[in-house]
Amino acid sequence: MKNKFAIVVSQYNQSITDKLLEGALSGLKAQGINQDSITVISVPGAVEIPLPAQLLAKSKKYAAIICLGCVIRGDTDHYDYVCEQVSQGCQRVMLDYEIPVIFGVLTTNNMQQAEDRVGGKIGHKGVEAADAAIQMVNLMQSIKTGDSI
Repeated sequence: MKNKFAIVVSQYNQSITDKLLEGALSGLKAQGINQDSITVISVPGAVEIPLPAQLLAKSKKYAAIICLGCVIRGDTDHYDYVCEQVSQGCQRVMLDYEIPVIFGVLTTNNMQQAEDRVGGKIGHKGVEAADAAIQMVNLMQSIKTGDSI
């Protein structure tokens, strides 16, 4: 596969997002994607993910964009606003630019739930995001070429 992939990863909750990134990279590499076909962009927090995702989509250089982050519920409503903004922003990029934008942003109640999703008892959401990106790229190519789905 000669497609290029972009990953936008949040630095906030970096102990988790680093593992998400490692999983996404290993998942892409396991599917035959070379490191030179992967662009990684780091942003301060989850709310900042959609803007670079939009610019990457607008460039038309990438077959898919994987968005990675971790938002953990706190004592205020901030969690709800962040989750809504990042999810709607990523969806908007996907629909506006007709490119798969994979939502690999964990939204958990606590750190343990996040850790369980980056190689713990719930699996690895970084690897799953990479797999979803590959599947969506293949599906989009099939739809565009009219091949059987």
